[in-house]
Amino acid sequence: MDDFIAGLPKVELHVHHVGSALPRIVAELAARHADSTPVPTDVDALADYFTFRDFAHFIEIYLSVVDLIRDQEDVRILTFEVARELARQNVRYAELTVTPYSHVKRGIPAPAFCEAIEDARIRAESELGIVLRWCFDIPGEAGLPAAEETLRIALDERPDGLISFGLAGPELGVPRAAFKPYFDQARAAGLHSVPHAGETTGPETIWDAIRHLHAERIGHGISCVQDPELVAYLAEHRIPLEVAPTSNVRTRAVPSLAEHPLPALVKAGVAVSINSDDPPMFGTTLNQEYAVAADLLDLDHAGVADLARAAVDASFLPAPDKARLRAEIDAYLVSAG
Repeated sequence: MDDFIAGLPKVELHVHHVGSALPRIVAELAARHADSTPVPTDVDALADYFTFRDFAHFIEIYLSVVDLIRDQEDVRILTFEVARELARQNVRYAELTVTPYSHVKRGIPAPAFCEAIEDARIRAESELGIVLRWCFDIPGEAGLPAAEETLRIALDERPDGLISFGLAGPELGVPRAAFKPYFDQARAAGLHSVPHAGETTGPETIWDAIRHLHAERIGHGISCVQDPELVAYLAEHRIPLEVAPTSNVRTRAVPSLAEHPLPALVKAGVAVSINSDDPPMFGTTLNQEYAVAADLLDLDHAGVADLARAAVDASFLPAPDKARLRAEIDAYLVSAG
């Protein structure tokens, strides 16, 4: 199964930009800024550093890594290395969640930031054969000023790869409804709505994301299982959930993989995609998340290929590109026997 997953053409829809920085890159950046960061400069020590007590601690550690990205070249290198790692796993297309506010606040001008990610995107497609698109997300812990600035950057800079608008970070004390005006403007400008919801809070956060933010996909959304009406609504309206099992365990959103609601979601007919979220921080990869899902769902090769097709269907790729990727998955399944 591991070999089959490794060769399977895949799509990644829920993966964070800085959260995908490889330990080698994090350690190199930490060494450059050793006098002003708590982040270890030793790769092996990062495994302990990336052990999270709870979701709040995860956010604290995540922001310490964000703080290592201090100039345009850091952004360019980070983005290309993320693309390289995804391409190594046979990811053909990825919608990378990027938080421009966090970098602009730390002194990188918005035009320079957007130029850096676009340079990396174009180079990655040319050299690695992977297509990247951007979700500009609001860091919820920074509140409405961050929403306003994220929207301004999205609309003023509008990099060619930008396709969606999101909301991440802590959910407790960050009501989805407060962000409605910003999502309304982003949607009016043609961006898709993909907020996080129901990761560390209950079903009402997901309802709010649907009702107020007109969510087309939900980041995580796993607490929906507590509300049968919501589960039925998600299934009927084909609103996909971006599920990242290991992430949910590592941030203590779910007690264990054995207790993860993925099987219940699939059984109820909810559309799901399998994703890695912040893979190096959680000690995983997209390939490993597919293996976890295969185990939780008791899938054979055909079932795992179905998961890959579901991610294609949930993506914001144009229809011809979806058809091409689905055909590639079909051909791979046949060739794998």
